[in-house]
Amino acid sequence: EVQLVESGGGTVQVGGSLTLSCVASGFHFDNDYYIGWFRQIPGKEREGVSCISRSRGPLYLTDSVKGRFTGSSASAKNTVYLQMNNLRPEDTAIYYCATCSTVPSAWGTRMLSSGHWGQGTQVTVSS
Repeated sequence: EVQLVESGGGTVQVGGSLTLSCVASGFHFDNDYYIGWFRQIPGKEREGVSCISRSRGPLYLTDSVKGRFTGSSASAKNTVYLQMNNLRPEDTAIYYCATCSTVPSAWGTRMLSSGHWGQGTQVTVSS
């Protein structure tokens, strides 16, 4: 059974930092799925943020967080991380760990879900 368990959300002031963690089990990280992070802002569609390969490292990072967020993994622990620095109010969302993939498109690389989701963790950035 695929399981994805997130931790590390919370409330932080503008300009602060948080690190999200996701422990994965029930599948082979890379052979079966990549692992990444999506976020859902109230009233908006769920957005892919970061998709990570165990062997190749970061595969995708959405433009709005480049220079501030970093996706990484600790392969021995089957764990992925999202280091979030210089947080802004518009980063406030529920962040979901999920299995992911990337595909090319006419508008650049797109990040897709591969169908398995964690329970989500709230990140709130207060001004």
